[in-house]
Amino acid sequence: MRKFWFLFSTLVFAIGLTACAGETEESTESQNTKSEDATAEEGTDKEQNAKSAMMRFYMSTSKAINEHDGDLNVYEASEEEPTAEMKTSAEASAKAVVEQLKTIEIPEELADQKADLESAIEDLTASYQTKADELAKDAPSLDAANETFTQADEKLGKVFEDVGLIPTSLSTEVND
Repeated sequence: MRKFWFLFSTLVFAIGLTACAGETEESTESQNTKSEDATAEEGTDKEQNAKSAMMRFYMSTSKAINEHDGDLNVYEASEEEPTAEMKTSAEASAKAVVEQLKTIEIPEELADQKADLESAIEDLTASYQTKADELAKDAPSLDAANETFTQADEKLGKVFEDVGLIPTSLSTEVND
């Protein structure tokens, strides 16, 4: 009888171990799946955060320019010969944009694109500084400044693509 109980106990113990081992494998698979899902969600969140940060950055940049470039836009859009007063106002406007661009900060969510964004902001600043410098001359030429602006716009477009957005043109936002 003792042998029977011993065999029976051993059999029950073996079945119990088998059942526990099966649950451990299922639990490990479940944990792995949850970990993969969390990683995928984290990647999606990071991508979404970068897109949102890029849009905020872009909007703050265009707003910073638009708050100060009104007189410059009037000067550049003038079909008639600009007056000396228009020229002086445009120069002051360009200088104000330069100062405003120096205050723009790049969001942490765009750390991977920071170098490209800094380069674009430097080009924008150089563009407006060149405009201010040219407007101080008797016969200003804004062509070089506009080329630098176009380079900055292209750099911003590349960052838009990098974060998964459709590029837009800053010139359409600020030259109205």
